[in-house]
Amino acid sequence: NPRNGRKGKGEWREHEDARTGEREGESARIPVARCLMRCGRGCSFLRPGVHPMPLLATPPYITPRTSAATAGPATATSSGTCSLRVRLRAPGRSAASSSSRLPRAMAATGADAAAAPPSLLVFSGGTAFNGVVEELKKVTTRVAHVLPVSDDGGSTAEIVRVLGGPAVGDIRSRCLRLSDESTLEALSVRRLLGHRLPLDPSEAKLEWYHIVEGEHSLWDGVSRPYRETIRAFLVYFHNEILRRPVETFCFTNGSIGNFFFAGARIFFQSLDAAIFLFSRVSQIPAESLVLPVISTNDRLTLGCELWDGTIIRGQNEISHPSNGRREVVDKDCNSCSALPSSIKRVFYMSSEGCNLLHEGVS
Repeated sequence: NPRNGRKGKGEWREHEDARTGEREGESARIPVARCLMRCGRGCSFLRPGVHPMPLLATPPYITPRTSAATAGPATATSSGTCSLRVRLRAPGRSAASSSSRLPRAMAATGADAAAAPPSLLVFSGGTAFNGVVEELKKVTTRVAHVLPVSDDGGSTAEIVRVLGGPAVGDIRSRCLRLSDESTLEALSVRRLLGHRLPLDPSEAKLEWYHIVEGEHSLWDGVSRPYRETIRAFLVYFHNEILRRPVETFCFTNGSIGNFFFAGARIFFQSLDAAIFLFSRVSQIPAESLVLPVISTNDRLTLGCELWDGTIIRGQNEISHPSNGRREVVDKDCNSCSALPSSIKRVFYMSSEGCNLLHEGVS
């Protein structure tokens, strides 16, 4: 009986806080979000490092630890010292049975099931869905956005070339679209992180120095705590560039948000931690998630295999083949030549060699 602490069908589990070691009894089944808020960093959904508050179409639950045979394939264990387990749905249990627990879960957290907004899971590119995000925010903020890390164009390409790591442009773009706009300071932070430097190399470098030194007008309206937090990671990013004298960084059309994101990722050595920080600084709703399709600190690129056996490397080479020439792409008038054969499959490749990672069929 989970109420009196005796072990039985509903085994009593005690939750140990990962940071303080404080133990407090919990019911045998509680919503994941509550466990994550109590645990801080001790629990994560799907894998360690994902920032808190995962929300799916039907809320997953924390259940007593079971054997591998009964847990089923849709089970993810938690990290840290928390001894609880996340189970999406037990094998053989119908969707109706799972959804019948929703009202009880909503009642446990004081929420109204009838008034709850819909939960969505979106797989998209960084640009294609951005226009929909603004309208979707008016309907619900309970959305998990799964985004690629294969953008190898613009300022993202320059960051990857000099500092390595995954491409963050698409993730930064989505985070910016989800950011808060309800206050003047939130708008100022959004304007700063969404700013791009001039196209002229000299002007871009000069403006970048003004921003890093805190003298640019973009800092107007940003309070001291936010200013020092954002500026610290911009300075860290700049120092990382200076530590690589062999590679000259080009600031042309550079995104301040990309620079901040890259500085955070390098500092924490974690893509998930950088997403978490960006989400908090830009005040993304707690119910909104931005998840990379693959969590890694390695330099990756998108590759594809054509039906004739040809391997093409790089997102730009797949979508805008240029035969090695640097050409201006006109999106209104596509003058690019077609691929020699249709695409058989798409996958991630490491920057060295031709290692295939997380293949996907197209």
